[in-house]
Order: sequence, then structure tokens, then C-alpha cells
Amino acid sequence: MELTRRDLIKDLSLFAFAGFPTKAHDRLAVTSWPFRTLIDSPTNRRRDAKAPGMDLKEFPAFIVEKFGVHNINPLSDHFHSSDPAYLDSFREAVAKAGSHMVGLGLSGKRFYSSDAAERREAVEFGRKWIDVAVAVGSPSVRQHVSGRRGETPSVDLAAESLGEMAEYGAKRNIVVNLENDNAVAEDPFFLISVIEKVNSRHLRALPDFGNSLPPHDAAFNERAVRAMLRHAYNMCHVKDTLHRPDGKTYTVDLKTMFGLAKAAGYKGYFSMEYDTNSGDPITGTKKLIDETLRYLS
Repeated sequence: MELTRRDLIKDLSLFAFAGFPTKAHDRLAVTSWPFRTLIDSPTNRRRDAKAPGMDLKEFPAFIVEKFGVHNINPLSDHFHSSDPAYLDSFREAVAKAGSHMVGLGLSGKRFYSSDAAERREAVEFGRKWIDVAVAVGSPSVRQHVSGRRGETPSVDLAAESLGEMAEYGAKRNIVVNLENDNAVAEDPFFLISVIEKVNSRHLRALPDFGNSLPPHDAAFNERAVRAMLRHAYNMCHVKDTLHRPDGKTYTVDLKTMFGLAKAAGYKGYFSMEYDTNSGDPITGTKKLIDETLRYLS
């Protein structure tokens, strides 16, 4: 049976986090990505040994102290371990800080690879981290999709693999979100085609307000975010600028982006993802929070 948008809205009771907060400040979240140079983890390749460090268990209290925000969505690469004991201690740290997990960001896997073994590996990776999401109290995961250079993204193969992951997410009451990020493997309209083909309440879009600017323009980004919002449920990423390795800087029209979210009836969280290539993540995140609260008021 094909799901309509009315079906998706009506069946919010399927999810553990169906009751979203309504106050603007309570809808804020912060991702660990802008603070990657500070987080000690064996899988965090962006750690700067010259900078003071923290274990991810310190992150929830850090975000509360610096920003007064009580929602986080850290990255899987920032967990020091996925052992049950560590996950239990992390969940305790979140609770002690008076914080909440609203999403868990996963690294990229080849869900549309022509190699069946690679697709199977991607699905198993996703299942593992869905189990981790359950253990740490996260209602959703963000699954990145990656591909080989020169390999054309396949909607059919991606839908088959991600459909399996979403099916497992349904069993564990975890939503799988797909984010417009990589310009090829995560082209917004490619992801939307995959989501529509899978046609599951547990496979949704995570619109990033700026990621579809490069290598395109503001008009394309607006079309992309509007289209992603039609399939979004609980997460959006907020950024106001992007600084590319080629030296180009892109500015996000946040007024337009928040207008699109309101028009789409989006009720979920807005997670701050400051582009640290342009300065201090604490100052930048505070600015994003102020901008977000202004547009949500």
C-alpha cells in the first residue's frame, strides 16, 4: 500500500518521539561535528592533538554549559567505543546533564554499490548502529550514503539496501534519516527518489539548509530544501555559511530556509552545524542559535 503524506502525519504515534516540543528553544539541538577537533575517539580522524580534548561523555554537559541547549546529535565516529558498558555510561552522562539524544550521525556506506557484498556490509553497519541508537536513547539515525568515483548512483539498489535498514529500524522504533550532503551520492533529488521508492515511515529526509548550495546556487538549494522538507520528520541541520576547499564561500538565506520549514509544517528539531572552516565553533554556534530563535519566534 502506498503511503500518503496524510498517512505519515496520522501515524506519528508509531515513534517514541512523536510529541515534539513546541517552544522554540526546546527545538534546538547541537551536533558534535563542529567540535570534532576536541573529541577524543579512536575513530575521530579530525582530532587536533594541540587542542584541549574531551570524551564524548562530556559533550552533553558541555553543550548545556556553553549554549543552554538540552538536545544533541553526536556522530558515531566520536564515540570512544560501542561496547555496552561505554554506551551505558554515555547514556548516563546525557541524563545527568539534563540532555536528550535526538539523532545519531552515521558515517557513509555504499548502499548502491554494484558489489552485493558491499551493499550487505552497508546494511549490517546500519543495523549495528540502529542497535547503538536504542542503547543510547536516540530516536533516529542519520545514515550517510557514499559511492565510488565514476559510479552512477542507483535508485533501485539504494532503495533495496536502505529499505532493509529502514525495516530493521521499524522493528527497533528508530527512524533512518538521509541527508543532502555529498553532491553526487547524496544529491537531494536522488535521495528523495530512494525515499519514495522505499515508501516507509521509517526512512525519511534530513534537510541541510546549506549543503546543496555548492556546486549549485541559491535557487537550486531552495528547491532542494523544499523537496527534502516534504519527506522530513524529526531533524534539520542549520548552517549560515559554507567555506569550500577551493576558497569559495556560500551564504545561506536562513530567512528563506525557515520560511520553507514553516510552510512545510515541519515540527521537528533544528540542529546547529556551524561551518568551523570560518572560525571558532563556540562563537559560531551561539550566532546560529540566535539566528534560529529569531526566525522561529
